[in-house]
Amino acid sequence: MIGSLTSEQRSSYENDGILFPIDVLSPAEVNRMKDGLAAIESCLDRTPKTEELHQLFLNFRWAYDLVTHPKVLDAVESILGPDILLWATSVFAKPPRDPGFISWHQDATYWGLDSGSITTAWIALSESSTENGCMRVVRESHKQSIQPHKETYGDHNLLSRGQEIAVEVTEEEATDVVLAPGQMSLHHVNIVHGSKANFSDKPRIGFAARYMTPSVKQRGFQQPVILARGEDRFGHFEHMVGPPNSDDLAIATRNHLRTAREHVTGIRETAGTYGQSEE
Repeated sequence: MIGSLTSEQRSSYENDGILFPIDVLSPAEVNRMKDGLAAIESCLDRTPKTEELHQLFLNFRWAYDLVTHPKVLDAVESILGPDILLWATSVFAKPPRDPGFISWHQDATYWGLDSGSITTAWIALSESSTENGCMRVVRESHKQSIQPHKETYGDHNLLSRGQEIAVEVTEEEATDVVLAPGQMSLHHVNIVHGSKANFSDKPRIGFAARYMTPSVKQRGFQQPVILARGEDRFGHFEHMVGPPNSDDLAIATRNHLRTAREHVTGIRETAGTYGQSEE
């Protein structure tokens, strides 16, 4: 058997487009990751915007260690096989009573990648429940064609352009992806998913890591990726060489804010254009 998932779990993922819960982090590991996020907030002296928390693995060692965690990769290997690239990460944090939500959408619509050999590990760093706005999915929707989307630019939509499928989704179709801290879900790049606002007095923090096989191509300039496991026999992407040095938090944060601007705007502060990917 490849990876850590059972044949029943792999079949469930293939049929539903979603698999959860999967235990990956210990309580001590969860606290380390939360402390890393808190340190960024302390360094900035404000709450970071969602778009400022993309690609943390490029500048912070704790984030690099999270996306290369053996238990995370063991599960991903069951889905993608032995050769794995970590392409992108995002943090979706909802403070208590926060109105932020994510509209129903499909990632494959706007990532600029040419394959479905992509899965997202959504790692809970806090409780993720129905009350505090957990991710929701439409099971088996990954088997359908990509739906038309519209851009709403909603005031509280955590997606950059408020991307939303132009097809109605009923409550009966939705499954709440409830997770405890340290658990994760895996979902297919084509599945319809979103989340509601946080109506509780508890925060909801999720770290999303996007993995793919090395055969996948991306339009435009290729952002650095991690060869998380196995080999890359295709060479479509620039590889990050080794983990980042996070000894100086101020420098790491400054470098990361530049990286985040490049990621969102699609323009590198050096030469060339940066491969844009909406979350």
